[in-house]
Amino acid sequence: MAAKMRTVSGIQPTGNLHLGNYLGAIKNWVKLQDESECLFFLADLHAITVHNDPAELAANCRDMVAALVAAGVDTKKSILFNQARVPAHAELAWMLICNTPMGWLDRMTQFKEKSGKHKQRASLGLYGYPVLQAADVLIYQATHVPVGEDQKQHLELARDIATKFNGDSSTETFRLPEPYIGETAARIMSLRDGKAKMSKSDPSDLSRINMTDDDDTIAKKFRKARTDPEPLPQTLEELDGRTEAKNLIGIYAALADIEETAVLAEYAGKGFGDFKPALADLAVSKLAPIRDRYEELRDDVTAIDAILIDGAQRAGQLAKPTLDSAYQALGLLR
Repeated sequence: MAAKMRTVSGIQPTGNLHLGNYLGAIKNWVKLQDESECLFFLADLHAITVHNDPAELAANCRDMVAALVAAGVDTKKSILFNQARVPAHAELAWMLICNTPMGWLDRMTQFKEKSGKHKQRASLGLYGYPVLQAADVLIYQATHVPVGEDQKQHLELARDIATKFNGDSSTETFRLPEPYIGETAARIMSLRDGKAKMSKSDPSDLSRINMTDDDDTIAKKFRKARTDPEPLPQTLEELDGRTEAKNLIGIYAALADIEETAVLAEYAGKGFGDFKPALADLAVSKLAPIRDRYEELRDDVTAIDAILIDGAQRAGQLAKPTLDSAYQALGLLR
């Protein structure tokens, strides 16, 4: 990492930002701002690979900006924008689509999961969106991309696409980005099922902590979180098979910025009757200031749009040299 890091990461502009989004991605984004040149984008072009209500999508984009800024994303340190305002994403994606074998996309597991039994009804965009993901990072010559376990396959595809494009065109148009896995990146699971990720699509609101939940609701949800009757053990190994217990320990550790072993050292031998209230108090202390700031920001549409316009202009300037090189590498005149 001797060379200056340039980190690029995106988030879907969906409603109901939850604790899993915050601890799994946004908290690390805030830390990265002091370690790297950062570009953070709202993946609104990815959002339209499935049906969206236009007004709702626009509102969700603005809400997400408010949430990210409230959570600590500093638009003076980082570039925050939405894809649609930077046409280079879509332009490069088309060039890469024309250079990506379908067989590579056939191996992408998330398309199979998202299309389910209705593969023939899925949009071409849903099938090809990993190529747009590749364009999202390659257009900025990213050195690093924050990834979780479920995104490693897509980053590997981006590297393969870049390698093939460079080889086919006998150029060095693209840098190959490396994965960045934050030390405290957390995989937050449902409060009702320790084997399922926390998700806004879960029909039970008790399964997640929404970033808009008030203090009493946060406490209630942790109180009702599924656990087991056994006391907390002394070692992580003893948590094997206790998915709900392990999830709550992980949430506490991520919120407190400590190791899971330190949580167990404090609460070993105690039951969840003691642990859950402590976890709820910790969560409220960390999330209430973010929620209150978010509520202040979300109604200031003018300020939010100004952030997105400024971010898009700055991002577009960074994207232009790579886009120009890609057009030239393919012999395209414009």
